[in-house]
Amino acid sequence: MLSMVQDELNEFLKSAGSRLVVVEFSAKWCGPCKTVGPIFQAMSLKYQNVMFANVDVDSSKELTQLCQIRAVPTFQMFKHSQKVSLFSRLKRTLCCLGSGMEAWKIFEFHGADVNKLESKIQELM
Repeated sequence: MLSMVQDELNEFLKSAGSRLVVVEFSAKWCGPCKTVGPIFQAMSLKYQNVMFANVDVDSSKELTQLCQIRAVPTFQMFKHSQKVSLFSRLKRTLCCLGSGMEAWKIFEFHGADVNKLESKIQELM
């Protein structure tokens, strides 16, 4: 798992190729971040085909603003250097004949719900 700033994130996303990238935006002072941090670290060992990164919102204010982070922890998912978006999810759903309302889950979420994080990783791998 890597901690980074904007240029490093761009390079990291490029190096990931088609692999899923999960970025955690967190802060040292944030209680839920402290709770989910070790679990996020463990997931980075469990899912070897997924790349994990952490952005400290206080150390990288420009990247935090660019990624429109409003709360911590926030998790964003990327593939092919692009944020997994609602449009790409819709396109995937239509191409794969969909999976009902489950397909409308958003690609980004806030909070320390580790079950939701893990299920999203498994879905997007």
